[in-house]
Parts: sequence; structure tokens; C-alpha cells
Amino acid sequence: MKAIVVHQNGGPEVLKYEDAPRPQPKDDEILIRVMAAAVNPVDIAIREGHFGGRADFPFIPGMDVAGIVEQAGRKVTRFKKGDAVYAYLSFEEQGGYAEFVVTKENHAALKPKSIDFEHAAAVPLAATTAWQALVDKAGLKADQTVLIHGGSGGVGTFAVQIAKARRAKVIATASAANQDLLKELGVDQPIDYTTTKFEDVVKDVDVVLNGVRGDSLARSYGVVKKGGIIVSITGPPDPAELEKHGIRGTSFGAEPDAKILEDLAKLIDSKRITPVVSAVIPLAEVAKAHQQIASQHTRGKIVLKVAEAPKSQP
Repeated sequence: MKAIVVHQNGGPEVLKYEDAPRPQPKDDEILIRVMAAAVNPVDIAIREGHFGGRADFPFIPGMDVAGIVEQAGRKVTRFKKGDAVYAYLSFEEQGGYAEFVVTKENHAALKPKSIDFEHAAAVPLAATTAWQALVDKAGLKADQTVLIHGGSGGVGTFAVQIAKARRAKVIATASAANQDLLKELGVDQPIDYTTTKFEDVVKDVDVVLNGVRGDSLARSYGVVKKGGIIVSITGPPDPAELEKHGIRGTSFGAEPDAKILEDLAKLIDSKRITPVVSAVIPLAEVAKAHQQIASQHTRGKIVLKVAEAPKSQP
């Protein structure tokens, strides 16, 4: 099969388009013929050697895929050959930038019927992260208010829509160029961070979701009401600041969860969530996608087109 293979840590130039052996599924795994794969900021960090790097060179990066089940392991009960699926590949699995990939049965779900493979591939990691942050960690409820930093990014666009689906009030920050997107997504109070300090216009929120780097986290403690919570995916909140303001805080890394993918598919098919895809790039040109992601100004998600979908599939 063709794949993007990394033989050493480094810049985008280490992403090599070459032949690689097709993986074989274990008893509890499925083999997916990949139609599309998404690019995430974590892919860049792994390529550069963060997270302890990878000791198992060569490896194939990529943690988001959508495609068709080619083969199911003998203990697999939820899928069969020919099923259209999407999957969140774990850090240990990866391998999404390829024509075929294996993943555990409980890391995948049937693809939302109403969207194509490219849009489906944009969902798993970013939307699961947003879900686990807002629902599992923060316990966001109807009529609560959430401040989402980076509302136009991969995690942010899903976080906004998940919060709106839970009938919360949403405040979100983005650059001037993305204010229109925030409004389209249903943000109640869009903030242009290039002209307005959010702490000047926001107070007493129940939840802050911090998905950006820089000083946003440090400036967020004072806008949360007592008993509220900050959930950060870019570094841990300061315990002293949390105690000083009488609030809670946590940082976490997302994990694959098939049940969340199933719930997301229902929300997508009922038009309550729409994946935002800013570019679809051929697999062989993945370096372009990594360069764009590294700018930290991506609108929604960038997706790699791996193969043409069969005519029987959307």
C-alpha cells in the first residue's frame, strides 16, 4: 500500500510518500480501506519528537480516518466487510496516513450517513476531545455559559456546536477573519481577540475550555464564577490560581471512545453538528497540510484525500 512514512523526527520534509506493508487485523481489530484522513496538531508534535518521540521508526502517523471495512477480526461483532466507518486511532495505533489501517473495534463507529468521507474524517479526534472536555470533564448543562478559546479551530468548532446542542450559552474567541464562522456556528457572543481582551467583556462563566497556547489560560481564572471549572487541553491550570478564585480546573488528553463517535454521528445526521473542513489535500502532499496546521490559524480541519469513494457511498 501507499502511505506517509516517518523514518526520523524533524520538519515536514521527513514525511515520505512511499510503499509500506499492509497491516493485518488482530482478532479484536478491523482493517479499514482509508478514503480520507484528517491532520491534527498532535501529528505535528509527534513528527517533531515531542510526547517522548517514537522509538519504533519507521511509523505512519495519523489518528483520524474514514473509510470502508476491508476485513474484520474473528472476535469483531459490530462491523462487517463493506461497512462505512470512521475511527479515532489511539496514540499507540496511529497509521491513518495510509491506504489501509487497523484499529480496535471499540475505537470506530459507523460513519454518519449525511456527510462524505472527507468530512467524516475531520470528526473523531477533535470532536471527541471537545465532547470529553465539555460533557465528561465539565459536565456542561443547559443554560450554563461556556467560554471557548479558539472557537474557529478544529476542537473549537466542534466544542461550540456540542455546547449549543446541550443548550448552553456560548462565548468564543477567534481572529477578525473568523468572526463570521463563529456566528454561523451559533456563538452567542463572538469575540475578536485581536481587538478585544476577553476578560474586559466576559464574567461569571460556568466553564472555560482552553484549546489555545499563549496567555489565554492565565487570563481566564478571573472570568469564571465561584465553583466553575477550567478545562485545558494545552497545559494544566495553576492550582494556586484555582484556589485563589474558588474554582476547579483540569487538563487532559482525549482517548478513543466508540460510544462518543456514535452519539456524534446522531448529532451530525440530525444537522446539529456540521464538520468544518477548510481544505482537502492529496495524501502525497501532506507536507502542505502540516505547514498550514503549524501556523496555528487553521479554520476547522484539514483533510487528506486518500482514495475515491465507491459510487455506492456518499
